Amino acid sequence: MTDMFTLADRLKALRERKDELADETKANNAEIEKTELELSQLMAQTETQSFQRAGTLFYLTSKTYASANKENKAELYEALKNEGYGSLITETVNANSLSAFVKEQMSENDDTLPDWLEGKVNVFDKVTVNLRKSK
Repeated sequence: MTDMFTLADRLKALRERKDELADETKANNAEIEKTELELSQLMAQTETQSFQRAGTLFYLTSKTYASANKENKAELYEALKNEGYGSLITETVNANSLSAFVKEQMSENDDTLPDWLEGKVNVFDKVTVNLRKSK
């Protein structure tokens, strides 16, 4: 049986390593985001929708994100309820559900945000590069 001090030392070392890995992951994620932005911009400039490289398919996608404005969150909740969408509201509005809802509302409104949502949500598109193993 392993003694208490050995386990304590191991636990401490593992937690320290976890912190190191978290820092490395944060730096790696920042580098991924930077490189993805550069690649997506270059692909857009060259009108390249997709390409294969080293057995991987790279392709552009766009996803709509929406979030409540902190200053107007109560107004957003009231507006959602008034428009018959109160079921979206729990204690908070799920970011993915709100994004999907806003995207749906915009598609039904000539790709513009309905007036009753103006100033209550932030909407932006983020272009990303997805990867998958090619055949």
